[in-house]
Amino acid sequence: MKRPKLRKASKRLSCAKRYKIQKKVREHNKKLRKDAKKKGLKKHVKKDLGVPNSAPFKEEVLREAEQRRLQIEEEKERKRQAKKEERAQKRKKEKEAAVKETDPSAKKARKDTTANKSEKPSGPNKSSKQHLCNELNKVIDASDVVIEVLDARDPLGCRCPQLEEAVLLKGSNKKLLLVLTKIDLVPKENVEKWIKCFQREFPVMAFKGSTQIRDKTVKAKRRRVVASNEVLDKSKGAACFGNDCLAELLTVYAAKTQSEAALKVGIVGFPNVGKSTLINSLKGMMACHVGITKGTTKTMQEVHMSKTVKLMDSPGVVASPSNSAASMAMRSLQVEEGQESVMDAVNTLLKQCDKSQIMLQYNIPDFKNSLEFLTLFAKKRGYLQKGGVPNTEQAANTFLTDWTGAKLSYHCKVPGSYSLPSYMTDAVVTEMQNGWDLDKVKEGNKETLKGVKFPNLSSSISFVSRGPTAGLLTVSATPDEPPSTEGEEQHSDEDDEPEQSESHETEELEEPQEPVTDKPRQVRFQSAPVDISLSTVYTDDAYDFNTDFK
Repeated sequence: MKRPKLRKASKRLSCAKRYKIQKKVREHNKKLRKDAKKKGLKKHVKKDLGVPNSAPFKEEVLREAEQRRLQIEEEKERKRQAKKEERAQKRKKEKEAAVKETDPSAKKARKDTTANKSEKPSGPNKSSKQHLCNELNKVIDASDVVIEVLDARDPLGCRCPQLEEAVLLKGSNKKLLLVLTKIDLVPKENVEKWIKCFQREFPVMAFKGSTQIRDKTVKAKRRRVVASNEVLDKSKGAACFGNDCLAELLTVYAAKTQSEAALKVGIVGFPNVGKSTLINSLKGMMACHVGITKGTTKTMQEVHMSKTVKLMDSPGVVASPSNSAASMAMRSLQVEEGQESVMDAVNTLLKQCDKSQIMLQYNIPDFKNSLEFLTLFAKKRGYLQKGGVPNTEQAANTFLTDWTGAKLSYHCKVPGSYSLPSYMTDAVVTEMQNGWDLDKVKEGNKETLKGVKFPNLSSSISFVSRGPTAGLLTVSATPDEPPSTEGEEQHSDEDDEPEQSESHETEELEEPQEPVTDKPRQVRFQSAPVDISLSTVYTDDAYDFNTDFK
């Protein structure tokens, strides 16, 4: 069957479109002529009139012009031949290289050269625990004053006894100062109680950092006219309280030392407590990178606050695996290291809080378990996958980000009977508080608490703190296994007794051999009878058909 010919599209245009195109072309040509006129260019090149007949020696001039033309053509031909020879040599080299690739001996030599290049020593892994501990120890050794940053939502859980003891063992030359950050997320009464509690040991400063500090390379746009009724930005994120008092306190202490070198102040603490934000607020610009995820700061960084004070940022303290699951999940430490799933961390956090407060905070209905909570939370936020299935993993990540970041308001109650740690003797307390103007610290805290807008006690989630979190200053201090609960310890002791008796019998019969490593213990499960009849199944929503046929 013959294929029918397709008609070509017509090139006819409407008059309005044709006139519009012609107008655009005229304007374009006019613009080109204008630009050429400005640059002094002429559109029409003057025609070469040649040699007039009346000119003397006309034949000689024409002969010279012809010779010049021939010379130019010969030069062009010579260049063309040179380029052709270059291309031929290049093709020849490519063929030789292809032959060498097919030769096995040439392949082996090339592999040896690449292997030697790959054997170059690689740099240290900045995310390793060894590197983070070394950088933290550098900051402690180099600093004259160590500021331990505590999250005001769980200040007792943010304290590291190993870190404080290491600073105190360095001698009386080093001072330790506690700073409560994120106080705008905690009720005012709770902040005052924690300040009063910690003042028995070290000087305590309340601080609220600014989260909207620009980079030093970003400059604000200059306005020609400044409004007379312009209002300063005093929003919750831009406002900063406590920075003037803290900076003045450090400057006065630097003047008391009477040393020519600047006072070195080390900023330490667990991840996501606000160390870099504290430095940026004191400096007044973005001097350190800030992030919600753990490990944003990986090396020691020096920032000059003034001529007499130098701040040193440090990576977060590495938490010990011996800590409880609740204290680790509070800062999502095991989740980011890959030791615990996001779902398990959310389940642990929900067990520590009151269900009614969680429901009011996130505006969701009643739930039975963590999976149902994440399903409702995902529907509320619109985290849906293909087919309208709630994305519980994204909801869990958002929930953990709210807890670690400066967004969610929660607080822990001050323990009624708080006793000082064993390393905090009366002599150490007086030594740590000596040299600071404590009256000025109290006045600064009062001014800071007056300016900050605190949340209500009813709108903040309350939980019970698990106590100080153990940290690692050396990687060798990492225990092999986390401690078990009391019930598990009893069961393990009971299981060990028959094993020990059997081992004694074998030792008497056999000769001593090489030491054998401990084998991992196996958990033994006892089978229990399970009734799987229909009467035991929960059938509240099901219809019982037997009622119609009795």
